[in-house]
Amino acid sequence: MSVRNTTQFATRPTRTRNQLIVPTSTRHNSTTIDPIQEAIEYLESHEGEEQSSYRQVAKTFGVDRTTLARKHRRETVSHAEVGRQQQLLNPQQEYELVVYIERCTRRGLPPTREMVQNFAETIAKREVSQSWVTRFLHRHSDELTIKWSAGLDRDRHKADSGERYKLYFDMLHSKMREYNVDARNTYNMDEKGFFVGITKRSKRVFTKAIWASKERTAAVQDGNREWITLIACVCASGDSLPPALIY
Repeated sequence: MSVRNTTQFATRPTRTRNQLIVPTSTRHNSTTIDPIQEAIEYLESHEGEEQSSYRQVAKTFGVDRTTLARKHRRETVSHAEVGRQQQLLNPQQEYELVVYIERCTRRGLPPTREMVQNFAETIAKREVSQSWVTRFLHRHSDELTIKWSAGLDRDRHKADSGERYKLYFDMLHSKMREYNVDARNTYNMDEKGFFVGITKRSKRVFTKAIWASKERTAAVQDGNREWITLIACVCASGDSLPPALIY
């Protein structure tokens, strides 16, 4: 307990046989002691004795009665703890949601913000706002990231294999060497398909580890749609054929 200057109170606390009397004069304005802490120290110094009311002590020390009562009873919590209590999901639930997003991403289905919102609503069993999704992504920025992603047909997703690509080009180069194929007789043809209808890129939530490894950079979608296909053909010698469109 800190020692108070004798000029702080016109009268010092006194006791009768059955009752504790708190000082009734006002505090000296020159004191630098935290009034709440001073009031708490006063209460604790008379622990076990007949206590005066919080209202009396609060009035004497010029502090808020509710704040004094809470601090004396150790009922106050830190701002960080208040924030945790107000979170929609507890830390374990948020961790499980991050794991589920990673699992979806590995399957080629990185979720949109709306999907993350739906996942959270299912867990919390209450409505979730888009601002909560923003805060969730910010809290887990070390694991999650948002990227623009175009759709990838399911058949292409299944055929996307680095090992198969390597086998194909190894065989191609071996045949070119075997049959002494000239550059002027080597062509590369590719196609690009466009959906007939409204299709656009969308923002998807990826785990940073999977995005950085390029394991998944697009969302799988159903390929059963009408397409317009552009075909381009270029020769290794530099010649090219006019592009063709197939409806």
